[in-house]
Amino acid sequence: MQMDDMILVSIDDHIIEPPDMYENHVPAKWADKAPKVVRNAQGVDEWVFGGEATSTRFGMAATVGWPAEEWGFDPGTYSELRPGCFDVHQRVRDMDANGIHASMNFPTMAGFNARTFTEAGDKEVALIMLRAYNDWAIDEWAGSYPGRFIPQGIVPMWDVDLAVEEVNRLAAKGCRSISFLETPHVQGFESFLSGYWDPMLAAMCDHNIILSLHIGGGFDVIQRPKEAPVDHLMVLACQISAITAQDLLFGPTLRRFPDLKVALSEGGIGWIPFYFDRIDRHVQNQAWLHERDDFGGKLPSEVFREHILACYITDPSGLLLRDRIGIDIIAWECDYPHTDTTWPNSPEQAWGELQDAGCSDEEIHKITWQNATRFFDWDPFKHVKREDATVGALRARSTDVDVTRMPKADWKARNEAAGIGVFS
Repeated sequence: MQMDDMILVSIDDHIIEPPDMYENHVPAKWADKAPKVVRNAQGVDEWVFGGEATSTRFGMAATVGWPAEEWGFDPGTYSELRPGCFDVHQRVRDMDANGIHASMNFPTMAGFNARTFTEAGDKEVALIMLRAYNDWAIDEWAGSYPGRFIPQGIVPMWDVDLAVEEVNRLAAKGCRSISFLETPHVQGFESFLSGYWDPMLAAMCDHNIILSLHIGGGFDVIQRPKEAPVDHLMVLACQISAITAQDLLFGPTLRRFPDLKVALSEGGIGWIPFYFDRIDRHVQNQAWLHERDDFGGKLPSEVFREHILACYITDPSGLLLRDRIGIDIIAWECDYPHTDTTWPNSPEQAWGELQDAGCSDEEIHKITWQNATRFFDWDPFKHVKREDATVGALRARSTDVDVTRMPKADWKARNEAAGIGVFS
């Protein structure tokens, strides 16, 4: 097997939603209430909903294609972005150039947990716009290229019964994943342990829809010193995935829902072997706290492997310990268009780490596509022949895609001259 023979399926990328996304998905009577992009007095594009700017930035960390020295500064206008951030046709071209066959995309404007709609005062309008968001994300964004995107939706966090309704509605549309808060209690919602979300989780199990918990929503679980730099969040984010796993594993959730599947998105894998050592010893050594029967006669690490998919961008230490983790629960991701992305050299980065770890061809296929597509119950070759989905085949048809890094000012000049990203 050579690098060009790999098949890459990324289960963590992001959409920078285009301002015209609502044009085809909101009933006419509600059209004037749809979220809109407005350029503010500082010359920055921002989403406005219910008469107020949303708390989610339109292009958070979408610096793909910029030189590294400009990372850390969010784009101020759509024209400063690489068009693949918000244009699905250009996104697929960027995927081809990066050798990526398929991708699952998390929201930006809406927030991982539908934050924009949850924070809105008028919940009737918020629900209409949340459903319209899902219709756009599944029918228009993912639907434009069947076989290239794993469909994902969001649910109304403010009402679990409405969340159940939306899960059922999305299932009929072919949705495979729900993006949700990794630690809901940190943002003032009921915890997984409380049982409040059980009706929604039951509906997800009924439809075999995956609960995808992306890092970032639980940052506040870390009580940082007031002097701490943002590096604390970036470095420690993966540790929050361990807290999420603990909530699910030692709470009642996984016992109540033996069919529930959870993906820990962008949480990395290197922490898992230590976590397994710790939790297995804990239940064996601390019988006065937890009876073995709490885990159905299994070790908690075994229960983890039955329910949870662990995802990484780059994790050389974790790959060396893949047997301790479980080769069948490791999946790869790209994180386009954020600062952590390996685009446009994802195949080189992934191949190098997999080779350094001594992975066999069988293990490489499991990590780069088989585990993810099995877990999400998504056929990667329903619309695309396998031989056309390899790194080599995708790159061969996209040699004209320019992957040169440019300062955001140059992107702005080039895009605006071509009328790209000029929405307001």
